[in-house]
Amino acid sequence: MYIVSGCLAGLCCRYDGRDNADERVMGLVREGRAVPVCPEQLGGLPTPRPACEIVSNRVLTEKGVDVTDNFLRGAEECLKLAKMVGARKAILKARSPSCGSGMVYDGTFSSKLVEGDGLFAAILKREGIEVETE
Repeated sequence: MYIVSGCLAGLCCRYDGRDNADERVMGLVREGRAVPVCPEQLGGLPTPRPACEIVSNRVLTEKGVDVTDNFLRGAEECLKLAKMVGARKAILKARSPSCGSGMVYDGTFSSKLVEGDGLFAAILKREGIEVETE
């Protein structure tokens, strides 16, 4: 069983209200082999919402509003779901402050990337769930 980013499954849950539909991920969901989640929505943030990036271990909007607690709450709720369904692997949205794995935006809102993980990806890895991006 997989846990997957909702936006990759075709759900309009991105920060801008759009999706990042990925046919492979959508196929896993249709086959009943994957459960889509959006940590940001489960953390209480609306859709659409301001773009966010990780800045010094905090998650901030471009205007400097700290939404770290929402990101952490959502990551923990999504982890509960992953455990409920017995997920051993995750396919998550690259570069996201929630779901990015290996590379995330650098916090300057200039599209520059740095090594690191989004909050949800980091929690999954800590729990021994294999994480890959689309």
